[in-house]
Amino acid sequence: MKALTRFSNTLMVRYLPDPYIFVAMLTLLVFLLGIILTDSTPLEMATYWGDGFWGLLSFTMQMVVVLLAGHVLASSPLFKKILSSLARIAKSPGSAILLVSVVSLIGCWINWGFGLVIGALFAKEIAKQVKNVDYRLLIASAYSGFIIWHGGLAGSIPLSIATEGHPFADIMGVIPTTETLFTRYNLIIVIALFISVPLLNRWMMPSKEDTLSIDPSLLEEEVVIEKSTEKPTPAARLERSYLLTGLIGLLGLVYLINHFITKGFDLNLNIVNLIFVVLGIICHGTPKNFLLAVKNAASTVGDIVIQFPFYAGIMGMMVASGLAGVVSEAFISISNEHTFYLFTFYAAGIVNFFIPSGGGQWTVQAPIMLEAASALDLDYAKTAMAIAWGDAWTNMIQPFWALPALAIAGLKAKDIMGYCVFVLLLSGVIISIGLFFF
Repeated sequence: MKALTRFSNTLMVRYLPDPYIFVAMLTLLVFLLGIILTDSTPLEMATYWGDGFWGLLSFTMQMVVVLLAGHVLASSPLFKKILSSLARIAKSPGSAILLVSVVSLIGCWINWGFGLVIGALFAKEIAKQVKNVDYRLLIASAYSGFIIWHGGLAGSIPLSIATEGHPFADIMGVIPTTETLFTRYNLIIVIALFISVPLLNRWMMPSKEDTLSIDPSLLEEEVVIEKSTEKPTPAARLERSYLLTGLIGLLGLVYLINHFITKGFDLNLNIVNLIFVVLGIICHGTPKNFLLAVKNAASTVGDIVIQFPFYAGIMGMMVASGLAGVVSEAFISISNEHTFYLFTFYAAGIVNFFIPSGGGQWTVQAPIMLEAASALDLDYAKTAMAIAWGDAWTNMIQPFWALPALAIAGLKAKDIMGYCVFVLLLSGVIISIGLFFF
């Protein structure tokens, strides 16, 4: 394994480009494939790209808030104390890797934005306290927990189809999470990943001479000290007001409690965002501290803001040209009632390279896959989960969603993707078994 990971890391460092270059190359690839595999002309493909470029602005904003709110909450004094205390549990590089993996998996199962951020921050905290741990593998372990997100409480596809009036309600109806997230096959996949991914990460630890540790002093964050004045202005008093924070926090908590009382466990993306925003406001104490945390968190979302329109443009070409349908139908053509869910999973994994958005991918693939499921008299809910797991699966080598963790850690995608390849292989086997046999 040491030799394999060394080889994989060498390949990634040499050949994996910056995520922006990656999306630019994907754009050109989809453009050419649309011309070759469909009857679209170059002008039509260019039009599809431009028309789709701004098609995900609302979803982009939701994703930005998820990452901002997750970062703000994870960087609050309360959560920092929790992370520091947890980090003391790790006494060796091996236990450090295991601990980061488990914390990341738990965080991403609860909410993917929070998990991505909490995993990276926890990895940095452990790197300060544990000597001779490979920093690249530590951050890769933090990112590896993301594999579980679509099988967890914030999975966008199962939450979407559990919502009244969702886009495909006339085909499949409203499907509760008891038929998706809390089914036997999904829980088996989740439990298997919780056990195997940390062990794999531990197994990938490099030899002592190949270990790249980091000077803990480089990870210390600058402490912002607020200057006090003898006679603070009314505006300054408001900025430091615990009362204002308390009132806003109380307003948010009242709304959330009423929401869950009246609608049950309706955990859609907007509610998840509101939970983390409200908790972030409360945990930071004063408006000024909260805004400083927001300012610091904003640096982690810049690459996502500029890249999402490009992926929206790719989605525009994939949908309007029919290219996404070509990929999906190719797998459907070799499927039967026994292999359909498995091939749906693989098709979703391929499409995810070009549309790294669970909601966007569902919009593209659902009409085709649901029609095929109906023709084979198969379960709509499991079809949706096969697409969901495919979307989560290839994120391990799609650098887009690693950007927040990399921004926090100060690394590049090529620094961790050599390790993530093996998480992709292992998780692919586990998810395939779960979908095929259960």
